[in-house]
Amino acid sequence: MTQVLTETTKAIVRATVPALAECGTEITAAMYKRLFENAEVRELFNQSNQGEGGRQTKALAQAILAYAQNIDNLPALTGAVERIAQKHVGLHIQPDHYPHVATALLGAIGEVLGEAATQDVLSAWGEAFWFLANILIGREQQIYDDLESSEGGWNGWRRFAVVSKRRESDIITSFVLRPVDGRAVVRHRPGQYLTFRFDIPGLPPQHRNYTISSAPNGESYRISVKRETHGLVSRFLHDQIQQGAVIEVAPPTGDFHLQPGQDRPVVLLSGGVGLTPMVSMLETIANRGHDFPVHYVHGAENGRVHAMGSHVRDIAKDRKSFRTAIFYGNPHERDERGIHFDHDGYITVDWLAENTPITEADFYLCGPRPFLAVFVSGLAKAGVPQDRIHYEFFGPADELEAA
Repeated sequence: MTQVLTETTKAIVRATVPALAECGTEITAAMYKRLFENAEVRELFNQSNQGEGGRQTKALAQAILAYAQNIDNLPALTGAVERIAQKHVGLHIQPDHYPHVATALLGAIGEVLGEAATQDVLSAWGEAFWFLANILIGREQQIYDDLESSEGGWNGWRRFAVVSKRRESDIITSFVLRPVDGRAVVRHRPGQYLTFRFDIPGLPPQHRNYTISSAPNGESYRISVKRETHGLVSRFLHDQIQQGAVIEVAPPTGDFHLQPGQDRPVVLLSGGVGLTPMVSMLETIANRGHDFPVHYVHGAENGRVHAMGSHVRDIAKDRKSFRTAIFYGNPHERDERGIHFDHDGYITVDWLAENTPITEADFYLCGPRPFLAVFVSGLAKAGVPQDRIHYEFFGPADELEAA
């Protein structure tokens, strides 16, 4: 097991940065092609992320490039490595999966770079891969052990029954899940997600992550899922999964969650179905009786697609420290200001600066990629320290966590 990367290896990896910048997506496309020749490994991946213009391929190329660029400053990648480990545990990735990735990656580097992929280059990247892999394997084992030893915890797949199904809007439906074995469930950290394995007739097992939209209670979980027009699994959930259905679920994971001991003001900022972790956080803060200021700020197109609005208002209405602000980009004629929403148009950083404790608060963000692109950078430019901007994204990330 490699404990320290040699200076020779780091020098060779650094020297490959220009080639990775130019040919990175070609390398990762070739890697996935090789990797997916193994059906068992292919089934571990969310295949919807392999489409959409090659999102996963591009994200992984950026991840490999970031690793090479930071080969002398690996602590800079600590947060990204944690996100990878959390995702791997959700999918029940095991140490014996890593050799398949190593073989596919090195083969792809050789295929794309040709004569430039000398034995020294391949050896250096092999060493660099296993250095990172061993860090991940160790961290993943810690997470597995912690989950299994927690009250209500488990490893691998556990059977859950859908005990209720509730339509929250025209496009979002909530499912409440309880374990078939009747035992307790591990109390998640508000903001974390569950990984599911679905058996859809005629297809290999499908894996998806869905954020828990309820506060931890030790008995059940709630997920609130948007029906995507071309979403294979989301359509299956909405159209085929009814009360009483049984689904396989991995334990809650994810590094995006309400910080333990949170005592500063909080702004829960979301767009669209990104409200799911925010509702979990809001319920949790209310249940724990905290009295620090909480601002729930959400944007939706209109009331037809806005989910859980009345639920959020009910939580906030009797709590003096809670504030809610709902923005509708295109209100429907039946949407009433002051009842269904508060503001026409879209949330802006300027509005947040004027209406929330921007210099004091922790910001938790979740929403579509354009939403995050605006607010993650916008809040930083407005003076919010990076360590107080916490965000979750859907689909593959654009950094090392995509590896």
